[in-house]
Amino acid sequence: MKIDIEQLNKKELIDLNRRIIQRLKFLEAARANSEMMKFSVGDKVIFQPSGDEHQTGVLVKYNKKTVTVITDQGERWNVSPDLLTKAEVPHSGEIRFNKHNCN
Repeated sequence: MKIDIEQLNKKELIDLNRRIIQRLKFLEAARANSEMMKFSVGDKVIFQPSGDEHQTGVLVKYNKKTVTVITDQGERWNVSPDLLTKAEVPHSGEIRFNKHNCN
């Protein structure tokens, strides 16, 4: 679908812009929700904050665009689900990475 914006007046352009922004926000929220649903509350997860060591913790809450993780050190982080990896905890207690497919 092509829209000839040259033919639109200022009011129509502002309305089109508002509708585009709404649609982009909806698509982003849907994508984030889809990524979140790959995890469950209580899952052991791993993430790496920018410029920091890997953090391991438990997913405790879904938010609009992020999930809340309580790290093993007791810190609370709001993390994009794109940055999470499920952690496998074998019987020995050792944590292994299980890279989450983000497709």
